[in-house]
Amino acid sequence: MNFDVIIIGGSYAGMAAALQLVRARRSVLVIDAGSRRNRFADSSHGFLTQDGNSPAAIAATAKTQLLAYPTVQWLEASATAASKTATGFQVNTAQQSYQAKRLILATGVTDQLPDIGGLAERWGKSIFHCPYCHGYELEQGSIGVLAASPLALHHALMLPDWGPTTLFTNQCFEPDTEQQAQLHDRGVVIESGKVLQISGKADVQLTTGKTLQMAGLFTQPTTRVNSPLAEQLGCQFEQGPLGAFIQTSASKETTIPGVFACGDNARMAGSVAISIGDGSLAGAMTHQSLLFGTISH
Repeated sequence: MNFDVIIIGGSYAGMAAALQLVRARRSVLVIDAGSRRNRFADSSHGFLTQDGNSPAAIAATAKTQLLAYPTVQWLEASATAASKTATGFQVNTAQQSYQAKRLILATGVTDQLPDIGGLAERWGKSIFHCPYCHGYELEQGSIGVLAASPLALHHALMLPDWGPTTLFTNQCFEPDTEQQAQLHDRGVVIESGKVLQISGKADVQLTTGKTLQMAGLFTQPTTRVNSPLAEQLGCQFEQGPLGAFIQTSASKETTIPGVFACGDNARMAGSVAISIGDGSLAGAMTHQSLLFGTISH
């Protein structure tokens, strides 16, 4: 089957890209494996008109609105391979192959969490990464930073704006004298020692036997791009503070002409609002590349 554009990934960025294209009456296939990054969170914040709504509800509304356009098709599947052809690109799933003139990679990323007992089941509920997304709802209660890398310093210096903050170094990061002074100036309490596990809502149990009750916790997961397609196609990557992401130009085109990328797999960090803006730009630029050709790198 042939399309103008195939979009790999049907979360916020992928749907936003698709919306621009179908409104230009282009044929689009969205291939989605159904694993939104924020599926663990009960609510989403910081996105105008949707503040406080559940991520699932935002995604469901977006999908309903997108599928009202006649030139889009939605396929619930995983894209297993992608390659360049004489006329564009071919994308394979386990069942079938599809062709398109352009590709948009919006596969998202997977958060690789610190190996601390009780953390994974609380991820997105009382343990987070982004203060802008979840800090306000902690109501200025006690906030803990679980160190998993030196980025814990950045977290610990930011979070006092949302509540009194304790940095649990967890034998992962020990601030030097200058950093200790910075933390002191921000009122951050430093708790050395190994974290044993998280219990209750967000109670931090240390191996010393000490337990501190927190309103919420923040930590620094690394990220992994969900799909191997960018590598298969030869796209270059950039190394960000959390992990590698697909390199794109200002027009969201990758280093492979005709392949665009948007959302968390093409940014060093993001949110629902940022992903939607990123996807909208990618969709518009992909459409223009169909009209005027791809931008040279």
